[in-house]
Amino acid sequence: MSENKPNIVLIMVDQLSALFLSSYGHPVVRTPNIDRLAKDGVVFENFYSPSPLCAPARAAMMSGQLPSRNRVYDNAAEFASQIPSFAHYLRLEGYRTCLSGKMHFVGPDQLHGFEERLTTDIYPADFGWTPDWRKPQERVDWWYHNLLSVKQAGIAEQTNQLEYDDEVGFQACRRIYDYARNPEQRPFCLVASFTHPHDPYAARAKYWNLYSDDDIDAPVTPAFAYDDMDPHSQRLWKVSAMDDYDISDQDIRNARRAYYANISYLDDHVGKILDTLEDCGLSDDTIIMFTSDHGDMLGERGLWYKMSFMEHSARVPFIVYAPGRYDARRVSQPTSLLDIVPTLSDIAGRQDHAATLDGHSLLPLLKGGAENPEHAIYAELTAEGCLAPLFMIRQGDWKYTASRPDPDQLFDLAADPHEMTNLANLPEYADVVRKFRSMAAARWDPSKLEAEIKESQLVRLAVWQALRQGNWYPWDYQPLRDASEQYMRNHKDLNVLEKTSRFPPPPQPQKNSG
Repeated sequence: MSENKPNIVLIMVDQLSALFLSSYGHPVVRTPNIDRLAKDGVVFENFYSPSPLCAPARAAMMSGQLPSRNRVYDNAAEFASQIPSFAHYLRLEGYRTCLSGKMHFVGPDQLHGFEERLTTDIYPADFGWTPDWRKPQERVDWWYHNLLSVKQAGIAEQTNQLEYDDEVGFQACRRIYDYARNPEQRPFCLVASFTHPHDPYAARAKYWNLYSDDDIDAPVTPAFAYDDMDPHSQRLWKVSAMDDYDISDQDIRNARRAYYANISYLDDHVGKILDTLEDCGLSDDTIIMFTSDHGDMLGERGLWYKMSFMEHSARVPFIVYAPGRYDARRVSQPTSLLDIVPTLSDIAGRQDHAATLDGHSLLPLLKGGAENPEHAIYAELTAEGCLAPLFMIRQGDWKYTASRPDPDQLFDLAADPHEMTNLANLPEYADVVRKFRSMAAARWDPSKLEAEIKESQLVRLAVWQALRQGNWYPWDYQPLRDASEQYMRNHKDLNVLEKTSRFPPPPQPQKNSG
């Protein structure tokens, strides 16, 4: 394996909590290919989303910056073209960069440093999903979550999301073959980004039938009465209209079964990518990374979906697989998606960054370096369901959350992994709370950030309303495919085409001398 500039394949999924993977201790979900990555790879056990919502989490991962810095506050906030992404930094180091699948970029720039995209996105690129903190009690029914995903959970042989992920996986594997057949020797970074196991909880029978009702575990933490919830959880309850339907034990079982089935469906896609790399002779010189943007409460505490800093929503998997390069190990130090930009840059040999980063390189940990027990990771939530910015700090076993209208929360995750006891108001933990308040004050100006978010919302809502009048020009990515250059056409030499499109290349027989 070359020590310099290895290929990189980043496999990203959507709404997958680390706590629902067998490699993180879950007893039910079947994922032989992800387990293979974990067995021989580096598993980051306490890896977090910097913002447990799709677009902010992905922009944070791509930029290495928190939402307060890159201004991607919610699922309709523009990711500005001037912000460098890891795709830009890798291109500066000679990499070919390619995205197959979802990244939920909002705005007219739908590449953000990628040389090519193989699919469109599954979600809109415009400002239509902008929240409005002036109206905290208002539900926007046409795009807010509701519990129909839970009530309608079950078998479906085709859905909007299955159709999308089938294309993402196919295009990713096709591009790997293209890399193998292409004489250009630049290293590549391929991102294959799937939308499962994101709700709705609908799975193909092939994967649904991997499980039985008896296999499905109930939520570890039962539903809280509304009055016993913390204020943010109460807002999430309202945001997702959880009063609209009575959720039975069978509804919960069906939703969790479909979620597990869709994780197994994704695992098959992971296996196909691994097999394609192997078939192309690229496995030994490719680093594979596996992660998600955020998790899913999946009925824990009676909550569903994301937008919470509780573990099932905020903690995601991160596995780095390169057995010839990094020895298998498990890392307990808290880390986050913000660390991917500096890590990829470090792997590619780039030390400087045009923009200030909020993450840190994980390469020393990948190489077996010592963990830092004082290292802290930071996260923000600035979207619907909030009245003001919500902040989270994880350091050691402590998790601290704070927001202007809410009481502080402090959990000792070693003693209380299910976050049942808030220690923030207990006198014996006053020094711990003071320390975290000081760390938060050094990092954030909450009043200034709240004003910036509200201004951003108002501006985007006005632009959205204006652009919906008259002719509408979409920002959604249009994949470029020139059919006149695909397969055999009469401006090509058939003999050359059949030779160059075959992998491995065919032997070249000697012509008869006569």
